[in-house]
Amino acid sequence: MSSGVAFAAGPNTPPASGLLFGPPRPFGFDQLRARASAMAHSGFHTPVRPAWDTVQTINFDVAQHIRYREENALWGGGPGTFPIRFFSLSETVPLPVAMNVIEGRNARRIVYRPRYFDWGDTGLGNKLPADMGFSGFRVLNGRSTERDWLAFQGASYFRASGSDDQYGVSARGIAVDTGLSTREEFPNFTEFWVAESPGQDGPVTIYALLDGPSVTGAYKIEARRDKGVVMNIHAELFARADIARLGLAPLTSMYWYSESNRLQGADWRPQIHDSDGLALWTGKGERIWRPLVNPSSVRVNSFFDVNPKGFGLMQRNRSFDGYQDDGAFYNKRPSIWVEPRGDWGEGAVQLVEIPTDDETHDNIVAYWVPKAGVKAGATMALNYRLHWQDPEPFAPAVAAVVATRTGRGGVAGGQLPPDTHKFVIDFEGGALSSMPPRYDITPVVTLSRGGSANSHVIKIVGTNRWRAAFDVHVTGKEPVDIRCYLRLGNNTLSETWLYQYFPPA
Repeated sequence: MSSGVAFAAGPNTPPASGLLFGPPRPFGFDQLRARASAMAHSGFHTPVRPAWDTVQTINFDVAQHIRYREENALWGGGPGTFPIRFFSLSETVPLPVAMNVIEGRNARRIVYRPRYFDWGDTGLGNKLPADMGFSGFRVLNGRSTERDWLAFQGASYFRASGSDDQYGVSARGIAVDTGLSTREEFPNFTEFWVAESPGQDGPVTIYALLDGPSVTGAYKIEARRDKGVVMNIHAELFARADIARLGLAPLTSMYWYSESNRLQGADWRPQIHDSDGLALWTGKGERIWRPLVNPSSVRVNSFFDVNPKGFGLMQRNRSFDGYQDDGAFYNKRPSIWVEPRGDWGEGAVQLVEIPTDDETHDNIVAYWVPKAGVKAGATMALNYRLHWQDPEPFAPAVAAVVATRTGRGGVAGGQLPPDTHKFVIDFEGGALSSMPPRYDITPVVTLSRGGSANSHVIKIVGTNRWRAAFDVHVTGKEPVDIRCYLRLGNNTLSETWLYQYFPPA
């Protein structure tokens, strides 16, 4: 790293602090784009992992004893609205990132020093190299609080705290070969440039350089607090090599169990998940809800579309009673919605579901895959907006799915028919909210194979929810794709519920 010099305060510069800064160098997005393009035409260099043996001792428990010193926060002692603090390297995040602060048309490197951190009783302060580097950064709510609302750390991951000031689902800069039989590639944000927010309503502007074996990229991210957190993202990508599956605007979450698969949960809490479903708004205007599942093996589902209006991983169950968790607060975890901007063309939203038996592992990924393949030398520009908000930023005008339950088929108290499974779906909102109970609303059920029976819709007494129930009779082990929506005459009253049912072996 560059040798440090004291930072002289001036217009649009961070106030004096314990940080050291390098000399000013010209910076702008054009320069960042040119750098990413040049890197794509040269070989990939495996990142250096400094002090590897020592960093591997910084596990989760050790990391809890390490604190970034408040007096070394960027914009922590002056007029800055959102101070920034930095993360140390650790066992799970061992790669350093370079940090820069923007002032006008120039940027200065923030020079790493171990003394920025309070190492507690870990004894690590004297064991780590003076130029080891940060693993990422977090943006605080303000100088008077320790809570942050935005964080970048590890590979190309970042997350925001949403409407209820609670972390959960994450986003990534890019996904490469996710869900394939080959090893997934995780490109890294290797360098960041940050510009101070002009005020509470103004954005924190972040530039990032992406580097990986198959792709490089230049990113501009403008993040602001607005009924949660809203980010405008512009990315320009450069392919180093052919890419079998390029996932754009990827989202990553955790789903263990909910009311639909309660028997898979070994925990006392009734539900554990960061997200409970994938919401889609197609280019033709159809609203779709796909409940998440915890599969027995990796599943990849594709939802083909042209110029989608949006998609997201949602946490629709916002009731504390649904989780009974007063520590992780799953009822406050943010939903995240991708709003495409410009022409995204033909492609598919892909959903990857990975088996898990614990809440500590992210096992859900959703992203957009363009129809056109990605060959070495290809370039791509992408614009989209991320909404970390509840309720959903573009809630459907029709009724939304709020719960999915499954069980044995047939009528309670009667003889149980063989090879039959029951599905129960609760809907809420839209025109249904103001309707009195009636019995002419139809659940329109379609199956890829097999047959359905005993279908009906009722209004749940004492609520504004409506419940659709039906049995599916199917033999064999092949999966069954199921669709259901509510209709009154020729009017569609709900979004479309999709499910992939795997009959028991």
